Amino acid sequence: MNDIIHDYLLKHIPKSTPFFEELEAYAAANEVPIMEPDSLYCLLQILDIQKPKRILELGTAIGYSALKMADQLPDAEIITVERDEARYKQAVHNIQCYGASGRVKPLLTDAIEGSEEILAHGPFDAIFIDAAKAQYEKFFHIYTGSLAENGVIYSDNVLFKGLALDMSPEKQRKLRVARKMRNFNDFLVTHPDFDTTTIPLGDGLSISKRKKTGGVS
Repeated sequence: MNDIIHDYLLKHIPKSTPFFEELEAYAAANEVPIMEPDSLYCLLQILDIQKPKRILELGTAIGYSALKMADQLPDAEIITVERDEARYKQAVHNIQCYGASGRVKPLLTDAIEGSEEILAHGPFDAIFIDAAKAQYEKFFHIYTGSLAENGVIYSDNVLFKGLALDMSPEKQRKLRVARKMRNFNDFLVTHPDFDTTTIPLGDGLSISKRKKTGGVS
């Protein structure tokens, strides 16, 4: 039944433009990780409702998701961070080809070691975490302080192909990253300052927003 639902939802996602089809083909041919289409479409719809003016993306890769966000949100500025120089150069090329250099700013740095440089571009209305999976909790700690008052943090791959849910000793010993992702999910849902929900599309997309303070008068 899950496969039936998944296939049904994929059929109702709008077809990519030729430019994005080329990026998708390049990513598939070169094993570049990009967001899965159903979770990406969901993210874009939520962002369109939120209307963030400044977005921080951790994990540029070839610039695919940053450019998808730029396409959906023409008034938004996107700061996107990549530590791999080859992928950074490819992202710069793609951003230039799309004519988005004025709105999408790629940074060649590590999201942890280069945090001071990155934070200088804040505050951010939305933060999208899609970088080194084992470092998600560190990213959350580092960047929540730069989140605008009504900002939202989005984290991709939180279900990690379902492996984050498998607690069998054999799997957990072998899959350190899966264990890290499960721990991150537990961290999110027990965080005293954030409410988090996870949408089981793609590889799992979590949405975290600061808890409201005070009662209702």
